[in-house]
Amino acid sequence: MSERIQLSVKATKLQNVAGVFKGTSDPFAVLLVTNDRGDDPKVIGMTEVIKNNLSPDWTTRFTVDYQLGMPTKVIVIIDDKVRKGEDISMGSAIFSIGSVLGAKGHTKARKIKGGGTVIIRAEKAEDVGSLRLKMSGVNLTNFDGYFNVSDPFYQFTKKEEGFRGTEWNVVHRSGFIKDDLNPNWPIDNIDLHVLCGGDLDKVFKLDVYDHNSSGEHELIGGIETSVNRLMNAMGSNGFDLMKKGKKEGRLKIHIAEVVQGGNAGTSKKFDVAAPPMENSSPSAPPMEEMANVSIAPTTPRPTFTDYISGGCEINLCVAIDFTGSNGDPRKPGTLHYMGGEGRFRNDYERAISSIGSVLADFDHDKKFPVYGFGAKYGGTIQHCFQCGPTSEVDGVDGIIQAYRQTFSSGLVMSGPTVITEVLRTGAAFAVSSQEAAMAEGKQKYTTLLILTDGAVSDVAATARCINEIKNAPLSIVIVGIGSADFGAMQFLDDNASDIDIAQFVEFNAHKHDSGSLTNATLQEIPTQLESYFQRHGIMPNPPIQVEEEEIVVEAEEEEIDLTIDFGADGNNMSVSSGGVYVPPGAY
Repeated sequence: MSERIQLSVKATKLQNVAGVFKGTSDPFAVLLVTNDRGDDPKVIGMTEVIKNNLSPDWTTRFTVDYQLGMPTKVIVIIDDKVRKGEDISMGSAIFSIGSVLGAKGHTKARKIKGGGTVIIRAEKAEDVGSLRLKMSGVNLTNFDGYFNVSDPFYQFTKKEEGFRGTEWNVVHRSGFIKDDLNPNWPIDNIDLHVLCGGDLDKVFKLDVYDHNSSGEHELIGGIETSVNRLMNAMGSNGFDLMKKGKKEGRLKIHIAEVVQGGNAGTSKKFDVAAPPMENSSPSAPPMEEMANVSIAPTTPRPTFTDYISGGCEINLCVAIDFTGSNGDPRKPGTLHYMGGEGRFRNDYERAISSIGSVLADFDHDKKFPVYGFGAKYGGTIQHCFQCGPTSEVDGVDGIIQAYRQTFSSGLVMSGPTVITEVLRTGAAFAVSSQEAAMAEGKQKYTTLLILTDGAVSDVAATARCINEIKNAPLSIVIVGIGSADFGAMQFLDDNASDIDIAQFVEFNAHKHDSGSLTNATLQEIPTQLESYFQRHGIMPNPPIQVEEEEIVVEAEEEEIDLTIDFGADGNNMSVSSGGVYVPPGAY
């Protein structure tokens, strides 16, 4: 199940690359999406150009499809727009969409070579329609001196909990009209999700500025309003534009209507690019005023992204098969062979790394319990025992180290393959984690990853156990390692319970494609998480607020080697050959 995710980008303290005596850079950003499979990056689009600004806060939003388990990365390339000549690179950064969604406030940052930081934010993209708007200014105050006339444009800013905690962020700008104190702007279409999150009563700022080529635009005046207030103002004398308690002209509303099912605002999808701010002259012809429209916002069913936005964490528990059928780990060709070359020694480690790396993005402390089953200690078979010296390990690397340490803990690989104790232990962990979280007003969900080399010894008992724990906040992912007959495990996937909480995947079917493996194993988790919370009447918490000092700022990476070819109109973009550096996947 995929969800549409909306991305916004800003940068701070970029290096000025305009050159000596050439003023300050005019930055814009190009966004691309890529994956771990070696496919060519695809251009999503381009932001507007912001003149003379080394800390640009671009208004353009971009929409991408995200699916848990599908490794998707976003490349942000920032250039200085050069009017005559080639644009100059200012830096680049790459982000995993999963890591951005899993970060507090859906916000991450990365330093770039040469100076500066790129900040990206992800949120659920909802198609709640657009605001069709036409306005004019009346008797605006001239801020251009005695011999010039102001060039007015308007912009919307909304209050957000985002990059620097509570702040007003620009979400839309109009074009400017040259030398006109009674500007008649053309019809605009503004994405309601971007403007107000679909809440027609949410208050935002509407300001009118005098455009200056230096980028230092001067405020003429502004108001605080909402979509419903704009619609109710049609046919009236409009609003007084205020600046420091003084009237600086009026703003008249000719058309303000909600258009359902549109996405015609600042949200851009794939190869659609927002142009730089342009002169909108001459003034648009007058339009007939339209009847007032008032549409109440609807409440859609909460999704995976809604719960994650509210701070819901996904715990990971790992259980590993140490039965004798895996073979002697000292012998090449056996499933637990410890002498393999490369970063990972065998398929158990490859599966742990691939799947664990995706889920780790959604666990803030990244501490994971690791269990083993199917081995003897002191002559007694253990169907669930702790791997490693601690009850929880740190990160995915900690899981692999605990797995390796188990072979020097005095175990005897034995049998049979029984996972019922592991299932009950994982369910108990999931329930206790969620109860502790709920006591603090938070939410937690758990994924139990079981890696085994064969079918369980008692399918019926295992099916009964899964049915018993079906109401726990738990998803069960079983990965079959090796080439055994896993038919009985597929039966558990399909028939163990009327509530689907289990998924079985054969590793060998995806052995050479990490993205295919994670997609197959994790694709059902978002639906299972939604189902659990909604069956229990638990709604998502409000979106998490993030303060500036809490934003995760990652170190710079190798510079991205990528050439963007612009079409004759400056908007149609393509990626030239020459490659792009993308950090490697899990294996």
